[in-house]
Amino acid sequence: MNRIALTLLAGAAALGFASSTQAADLIVDYAPMSPGVVDVSGDWDGPFVGVFGGYGMGDADHVSGPGTNDLELSGWLLGVNAGVNFTLTEGIIAGVVGDIAWSDIGGEITGGAFDGTEHTINWQGSVRGRIGFDGGAFMPYLTAGLAFANATRHTDLFGGDDADATHIGWTAGAGVEVAVAENVSLDLQYRYTDLGEQEYVWPDIAATDPTIALTTHALTVGLNFSF
Repeated sequence: MNRIALTLLAGAAALGFASSTQAADLIVDYAPMSPGVVDVSGDWDGPFVGVFGGYGMGDADHVSGPGTNDLELSGWLLGVNAGVNFTLTEGIIAGVVGDIAWSDIGGEITGGAFDGTEHTINWQGSVRGRIGFDGGAFMPYLTAGLAFANATRHTDLFGGDDADATHIGWTAGAGVEVAVAENVSLDLQYRYTDLGEQEYVWPDIAATDPTIALTTHALTVGLNFSF
């Protein structure tokens, strides 16, 4: 009887030891891991150049002269830009950028007394500041600054004539850059531009020189290359 009891006690002790060992293994296996540090900052610092294209709409409103020949404008634009970014504080990117674009944003009156009147923005550009948030692979930003453009006014009246003028005003908008490859980012942007008022002087006809207020909205898509 004693021998049987000792055997049972020894078996129970062995089983208890094995169970304790397995429990210890479970505790070790499921011990919580220390949290790591994830770096989500991007590499937006430095100079960049880029190309962009897009679509614009706007208005060429008569400030002086008959208001019936105001024009709604629309068309495409294609340009280049260059700038530089730098880290202002942790997570905040500041920058300066300039751009110049060929433009075919225009409109024409058909019918009525001013039939054949056209207004076309030939080229436009800007020098702007930018402020953005470093989201790692993307950077949403706000932008604003000086804007300028050259436009042509055409009339069929009195035998026809063309008048050119250069406008200077301001522009503001928002966008987001998304990294798509090393040193390459996709730039999506919207801007509103108020180019102010400018007088268009007819060189060859004796007609009232119109003063035109010019405004545009533009959506563009570009590629920027940093270095």
